Amino acid sequence: MTNIRRNYKFFYFCIILVFTSLFFGTASAFDRATPVVRAVREVSPAVVNISSEFKTKAHANPFRSVDPRFDSFFRDFFDYGTRQQVKRTSLGSGVIIDGQKGLILTNAHVIERAGSITVTLKNEKAYTATIIGADPDSDLAVLKIKTRQILPAVSMGNSDGLMIGETVIAIGNPFGFANTVTTGVISAINRSIRTEDKVLNDFIQTDASINPGNSGGPLLNINSELIGINTAIYAKAQGICFAIPINKAKKIVADLIRYGEVKQAWIGLVVQTIDPNTALYMGLPDKQGIIAKKVSTASPAAKAGIKAGDVILQVGDKKTRSIEDYIAALKSFRAGERIIITTLRQSRQRRSMVKSSMFPEKFALELAADLLGIKVSNLTASLRKRIKTSAKAGVVITKISPNSYLYGIGIRPGDVIRQIDGINTHTIKDFKKAIIKCRQKSSIVTLIQRGRQRYYVTARM
Repeated sequence: MTNIRRNYKFFYFCIILVFTSLFFGTASAFDRATPVVRAVREVSPAVVNISSEFKTKAHANPFRSVDPRFDSFFRDFFDYGTRQQVKRTSLGSGVIIDGQKGLILTNAHVIERAGSITVTLKNEKAYTATIIGADPDSDLAVLKIKTRQILPAVSMGNSDGLMIGETVIAIGNPFGFANTVTTGVISAINRSIRTEDKVLNDFIQTDASINPGNSGGPLLNINSELIGINTAIYAKAQGICFAIPINKAKKIVADLIRYGEVKQAWIGLVVQTIDPNTALYMGLPDKQGIIAKKVSTASPAAKAGIKAGDVILQVGDKKTRSIEDYIAALKSFRAGERIIITTLRQSRQRRSMVKSSMFPEKFALELAADLLGIKVSNLTASLRKRIKTSAKAGVVITKISPNSYLYGIGIRPGDVIRQIDGINTHTIKDFKKAIIKCRQKSSIVTLIQRGRQRYYVTARM
């Protein structure tokens, strides 16, 4: 009996040993395929490499073939006179958002000044891409490639529910190294970035390593969902990178696909800053804010009951302590959306539901007079002869306010406006579109022609 019991114990021990070995062996193999690994496997085929080529002029060096190391030496001593066209290639990333239509989301700065755009997939197949639409203000662009195959596409996530500390994954092509993966956590949300001329709002901050070439690539959660588009790094510190939240991008992308541009919300308000003394007198808690200076007749704001003199406390869920806050809040809405505007009138708060619309083109010339202090007309043959300009196209300034910024820097009637912020203004219609698009900027870069001379000026709005 003792031997039988020993045999049973040995038998049970062997069974337990086998099952334990099988269990732990399988578990060990499974644990290596973490959620991050699975997310990368699923999404990386949808991440693309973008190269954009453009032509630029450079001095031709006759000694280049001798020894490239002496290029800088000869450049210092010789003016080669002749100039040649040199192609420069900028690398960036993108992610396929619609595999059936071949639509790719990336940053606008990746394709800026592009002469031709090449998109390379993970399988190394290359396609020529066309630009469906680009919006420099949000730094987003949509490209399209033509292929008979249905391409792998990323699943859209929800950036409104992001949690500080949750794991995120960045995939891109830093320095041309295709499909490079980095991981990190969400460090902050609703972060603002200040540039030279404006403040950009509502960014995701992450410590996932992002380098040149990652721009336009996807930021993912561990469920393989797209939650942001990687767009910037903070040059003064390591581990501080920024991405555009996908919920913000969705509205912009919808406009770019449908119209080729972003249709900004218009409610018909002209606002100005309230100084601290006025804010104190009006009993504003923050001692700062903005006030409705003008409400356009029959505008969405006027229909909602907002009047000149009302203090604008909030647009949607964002407080408006400055004009920059107001503009940023309004930019988060598209034309046609309903916006709740919180105002203060005679110490009483009021919430108004405003149905935004597109800016009416018929008000564009009036807007130009308000913002820039100018009136313009088409450049006709007789007018071209009278003002003695060599410009073949553009709009002529016919009247300018002596109190305007442009007058103060020397702009006069007879000067021809050729461009506004890179937008050609060949006709009044072009001029109207440019003014409408730039109406919420604090300044614009304008190409002016006087006689045969052209020069760029920065005009404050």
